[in-house]
Amino acid sequence: MRNPPPFAPFEWMIAWRYLRARRAEGGVSVMTWISLVGITLAVFALIATLAVRSGFRAEFVDTILGSNAHMTVYSTTRTDEAGNPDRTIADYEGMAQQVERVPFIQRVAPLVKGQVMATANGNNAGVEVFGIAPDDLKAIPRIADPETGRGDLDRFGEGVAIGSGVAMMLGVGVGDDVKLISPNGVKTAFGVSPRVKSYTVTWIFTAGRYDIDRTRIYMPFTEAQLYFNREGVADELEVIVSDPEDVESFVQPVSEAVGPGALIWTWQDASGGFLRALEIEDNVMFVILSVLVLIATMNIVSGLIMLVKNKGRDIGILRTMGLTEGSVMRVFFICGSFTGIIGTAMGVILGCLFAIYIDPIFAFVNYVAGGGVWDPSIRGIYALPAQLQMADVMSAVMLSLGLSFVVTIFPARRAARLNPVEALRYE
Repeated sequence: MRNPPPFAPFEWMIAWRYLRARRAEGGVSVMTWISLVGITLAVFALIATLAVRSGFRAEFVDTILGSNAHMTVYSTTRTDEAGNPDRTIADYEGMAQQVERVPFIQRVAPLVKGQVMATANGNNAGVEVFGIAPDDLKAIPRIADPETGRGDLDRFGEGVAIGSGVAMMLGVGVGDDVKLISPNGVKTAFGVSPRVKSYTVTWIFTAGRYDIDRTRIYMPFTEAQLYFNREGVADELEVIVSDPEDVESFVQPVSEAVGPGALIWTWQDASGGFLRALEIEDNVMFVILSVLVLIATMNIVSGLIMLVKNKGRDIGILRTMGLTEGSVMRVFFICGSFTGIIGTAMGVILGCLFAIYIDPIFAFVNYVAGGGVWDPSIRGIYALPAQLQMADVMSAVMLSLGLSFVVTIFPARRAARLNPVEALRYE
């Protein structure tokens, strides 16, 4: 007589009957539902956390790359004719041309930077001014985005562009005047007199980062040279590369292009500590949630052990009818793995729906809590982001299914090794 193949139809039939066992038959269905709900919630929590993690990093990196230089070229400190330390770049146009010759460099823009006090309508705010050419400002994605900005960017040469946070603090809009006060103004016989000048707001941008929108003002490059006493020089060069994630590979070619006496600072250098903290947090959260999935799958063991105990008589009868140990083991393996598969599928669906509809869900939570759940001044971004990635979903699925299959083996083996004589002795 030929042995039936593994996972034959009758094995699936027996497993399905056991899964539908009533509470009167030992409470097996209750344990099955507990296992199912536990795995569903664990997988949902894992996918939701991974999605928020990916979204947070993507949003953080996008706001950095969309409103800041990928690489910044500075000059080393030297002494000018008056004996004062000087870090300005005199031949900034020639240096920018040298950097632009490096392969895969997309844009190089000279900048003038300075910190001033902005005042309007009796309100004051400490801001950082970026002096930049109008064409270079239009090439910054997060700053020149017409969907989030207000005003006329083509009129940037007639005034200044300010962050939405600065506009809110000062109570100004497009067309209003903002007074900028710099402590390093005109040198007189009685000392340095602060420089005070008013500018018209021509553009209000929202970069998506609270610290940028609340502290940054853009000024035309030539006007910034006059305002900060930088006639004929620049403070730094803003460099945009083709692959910002691999910005470190551009450091050496750019360094050779600018020659000695220059310093290079990448966006990863500026935000490396935060990115490393995110990576460590990601790994720790994955481990913690993996333990949560393991705990949820352990309910399968409890349910199968109860099922084996309650079905001892059935196992004995099936064995005397000719079922092999392998067939009995596969029957109970199907019972346990089926619970894991259904729970994993439901958890994936809930996790994906949470990531897709995170904005209305978070808005509802914020409404129920009375507002203030997400403070952008602490988080740095304005909303809780989520980004579904196939790798994250697959890792959650493989983890849940793998644990479900592994923990099912042990009670299934116990059922297969049950002695039919012992099982039927008192029947």
